[in-house]
Amino acid sequence: MSDTLDKWPEVLMNNYGTPPVELVSGSGATVIDGEGRHLIDMLAGIAVNALGHGHPAIVEAVSEQIRQLGHTSNLFAHSQVVTLASRLKELLGAGESTRVFFCNSGAEANEAAFKLSRLTGRSRILAAVNGFHGRTMGSLAMTGQADKRAAFEPMPAGVEFYEYGDIDGLRELVEQDPRNTASIILEPIQGETGVIPAPEGFLKAIRELCDEYGILMIVDEVQTGVGRTGDFFAHQHDGIIPDVVTMAKGLGGGLPIGACLATGKAAGLFAPGSHGTTFGGNPVACAAANAVLDVIDAEFCAEVIAKGQYFIDELEKLDTVEEVRGRGLMLGVVLKKPVAKQAVTEGFDHGLILNAPAEDIIRLTPPLVINEQEIEQALTGLRALITELSR
Repeated sequence: MSDTLDKWPEVLMNNYGTPPVELVSGSGATVIDGEGRHLIDMLAGIAVNALGHGHPAIVEAVSEQIRQLGHTSNLFAHSQVVTLASRLKELLGAGESTRVFFCNSGAEANEAAFKLSRLTGRSRILAAVNGFHGRTMGSLAMTGQADKRAAFEPMPAGVEFYEYGDIDGLRELVEQDPRNTASIILEPIQGETGVIPAPEGFLKAIRELCDEYGILMIVDEVQTGVGRTGDFFAHQHDGIIPDVVTMAKGLGGGLPIGACLATGKAAGLFAPGSHGTTFGGNPVACAAANAVLDVIDAEFCAEVIAKGQYFIDELEKLDTVEEVRGRGLMLGVVLKKPVAKQAVTEGFDHGLILNAPAEDIIRLTPPLVINEQEIEQALTGLRALITELSR
């Protein structure tokens, strides 16, 4: 064990346990661990390192910005945050009413969405069973996983849960108290429960339901956004525009930044003093995000779709794989045997960093810049690993 891993439990709280390996450096979709092994990073810091490790656009942008201006707080303006907000507003395509609130993480972005919901004057928030929105108290209250909430009860009141994909059940829940229903929140693809895409037409049906009763539609794009699924926002695949969109992870390409975008009446709910954050919209984090947006365009997203389809086609050839679900480079490999957790542990010996949100599912969220050679190396390792464990 390296000195870093040996000292870890002596100095850090035990909420993560001790990690299995130490990462030392990286380039593109390849990292080097403390033992000198080269590993294909098929997790990308949980879908964070959209441009991989050491991307020159991010390195240059961050280096230049930190030399010029490192932090301003929310008491002063700077050009990076205005530029970034303007670009996100354009990418959302919801019109001139759109406004942006910057924070530091996906949980904080969803916390902002929670508070926007309450500012409507209504108190009910409807969230999906098995959804994941973060671990702050507000975002955890909207997380549809009882095991994650249990130790911290009582949660903030007013959140009720519906079955993901069941529009009839959701409508019935809304109509129990429509005048007090503030918002409906969901992920276009549930990531933490095994990469489960919303059924075809589900997002459109929720949009119509929200319009019917004046409810805010909140789409959590924390993991699915920034080109991860082949559209800049995953909800764009369904041709709808939410009232509120939350994002983080890939936006900063490795630096901590989150955002809550609101349109229409939702955009005007925050007033001076109603919400804030010291570090949100930090110049360096915004510079990194602007560099990410410089790279991720329509052509880039088309390549993400092609790469994802290649992974699907190759992995579904394996007899040991039930299916591969998801879109772009957010994929869930459903195994016929419950060996996914073991695959994560033994993946390092096959040159892979993997993740398993369930016993029979391997989640793949590699850097969007993963190249042909790295894809082939990853597939070689996955084929061998899955075949060995499934015997």
